[in-house]
Amino acid sequence: MQRRRAQSNRDDQTTRIPIRLNILLVIVFVLLAVLGWRMAYLQIQNGAELKAEVNRTANTIETNSVQRGMIYDSTGKVLVGNEAHQAISYTKGINVTGADMFKVSNRLGKYLSVSSDALTSRQIAIYYLANEKNMAKVVAKIPKAAAMSDNALQTATQDYVVAHEPQLTAAQKNAAAIFTKMNGAYSLSTTYIKEKDVTATEVSQIGEHMSEMPGVKTSTSWSRDYPSGNSVKSFVGTVTTEKQGLPEDEVNQLLSQGYSRNDSVGSSYIEKAYEPILKGTKSRTSVEVSSNSTITKETQEYAGKKGSNLVLTINAKFQDAVQKVIDDQLPGGTCQGAYAVVMNPNTGAVLAMAGDSRNPTTGKVTTDALGAINQPIVMGSVVKPAMLTGGFESGALTPSNNTLNDQPIILTGTSKISTDWNQNGSYPMDAAMALETSSNSYAVQVAMKMVGYKYSQGASIEGLPTDMFQKLRNNFNQYGLGVKTGIDIPGESAGLKGLSTRKQIGSALVEAFGNYDAYTTLQLGQYVSTLANGGYRMKPYVVSQVRSTKNDGTLGAVDYQAEPTALNYVEASPEAKAIIKQGMWQVVNGSSPHKTGATVLEDLKPGIVAKTGTAETYVNGQQTVTSSIISYAPTKNPQVAVAVAVPGLPETTSSYLVNQNIAAEIYKLYWKNVTNSSEAS
Repeated sequence: MQRRRAQSNRDDQTTRIPIRLNILLVIVFVLLAVLGWRMAYLQIQNGAELKAEVNRTANTIETNSVQRGMIYDSTGKVLVGNEAHQAISYTKGINVTGADMFKVSNRLGKYLSVSSDALTSRQIAIYYLANEKNMAKVVAKIPKAAAMSDNALQTATQDYVVAHEPQLTAAQKNAAAIFTKMNGAYSLSTTYIKEKDVTATEVSQIGEHMSEMPGVKTSTSWSRDYPSGNSVKSFVGTVTTEKQGLPEDEVNQLLSQGYSRNDSVGSSYIEKAYEPILKGTKSRTSVEVSSNSTITKETQEYAGKKGSNLVLTINAKFQDAVQKVIDDQLPGGTCQGAYAVVMNPNTGAVLAMAGDSRNPTTGKVTTDALGAINQPIVMGSVVKPAMLTGGFESGALTPSNNTLNDQPIILTGTSKISTDWNQNGSYPMDAAMALETSSNSYAVQVAMKMVGYKYSQGASIEGLPTDMFQKLRNNFNQYGLGVKTGIDIPGESAGLKGLSTRKQIGSALVEAFGNYDAYTTLQLGQYVSTLANGGYRMKPYVVSQVRSTKNDGTLGAVDYQAEPTALNYVEASPEAKAIIKQGMWQVVNGSSPHKTGATVLEDLKPGIVAKTGTAETYVNGQQTVTSSIISYAPTKNPQVAVAVAVPGLPETTSSYLVNQNIAAEIYKLYWKNVTNSSEAS
């Protein structure tokens, strides 16, 4: 009985399920029928009316660029600003034809003068053929024109006009130049017809006849100006003009980010690196276009936002003064230039970066501050503190046992290596004295000990291991020599490495005292900062803040504040670091007659710690030297680090001092323009 009841219940449930489904299907069917009836009603009864309405107007969005953010120095002085210009612009409507633009350009040409100097024969042809009558005449002269595709006919007609060079009047050339700018725009994009030097008369006349010229407007354009002088361009970089538009190698990427082809964009250095911050947010305008492609209504949805501002670590007054020192001290003859970097060794902030590039053949000098980050130079003995650091870290030297004999290094298969002041003798010295007197012999002996090579006079260099190059470079890399510093400016060089195969093993010896690989002056600045602060390799930076703009145009709230970043730490013991610092102090203040620091450095107050360098180089087949120096001050609690490099100097006594003279002047300027020396401790 129970089984029959259970079976009956299951049968009832089975019966009820189809009933529910049927009801649901009926409801869906009814809804679909209603929807279908409504669609049919709209299509049949109101279709023509709706179609006419769609054809009558179309709404879309037009965007326009805004003022770029400004760039300030560390004191709030404007380095890079924006200059406003009265401009005439053109917004291309939807489905605008060449014939439409031909009419507008000729009409606008009556009231506006533009330069036609850059017009090409092809652009003249395109303008000429935009006149429908001219087009018909030319088509009639093209064989088998009727059988050609549109693209083929377009090319053929342009080629014909280019070949026959129609003679345009001055007015027609003016109109052709205007037409060319209009033709470069795409639907609902805005392009400048004339960005600068628009006269009051031109504005007035265009305003009176604007209704006759669809898309033409009076507007405002912006260009970069440099209140503190154009020298800042050498590290700030540049912005493309509206005429240049987007850089060719970045067009697709920038278009995908919402740029227009004729937008101005940062093209180098800081302007490029901080483009997303400086560019601002474009304005948005709702545009209503009629069926004949005329813009009938414009409603601003968003006014746009000016780009954010950058505040640099660089003091403009100090920067200009350092650049002047480089200009004034730059030698002639074979000299290839001079570069200087000034940093805060504790934070990595770049306080000044200056340089000149010099063509030794013509004598032409170009301001080249960025040469400090992208011109690798063989620097010479300034690398010795890093070399000796590696000696201590490897155990080749110890704080209690670091005395070696300065003696000529003579090995079969390579040239004799000796210290400049000791060509044949043997003088015992510790690591500090080796730095003070710039002993090449000492540095080479440390390098050989590091790779397990036991030196004996006359032995073969074949016993040197090939990995000697890499072991030495590891010493330098930990200080930033031979690797990118990480500065927030694009385009820095990592330096240049010499060949390091078995054939070049002898060069590993001169690598030990800086006469093989090449480094940038910025790398020297990072290196000496690491020595100054106790071993932290700080990432250099030139942008300290990103700030908004107040309503009155002044600097607003801080949106970003740069923080010091340590890239690595040099692990040598405190005792080893103290010995190296002592040796660098003795370079300037030591008692040896062979110390390399000149009186000009010894007289500086506060006192400095330094290492000089001289590297043998060649310019146009003539033997020359690079004169370099790394330094920091004060001796205790360092606040400033200075690196200088002057490549391509003739081998004279004065050449060996130009590095120190430049450094001494920079320190005087620093205590005068940035921080009072009485505050140094």
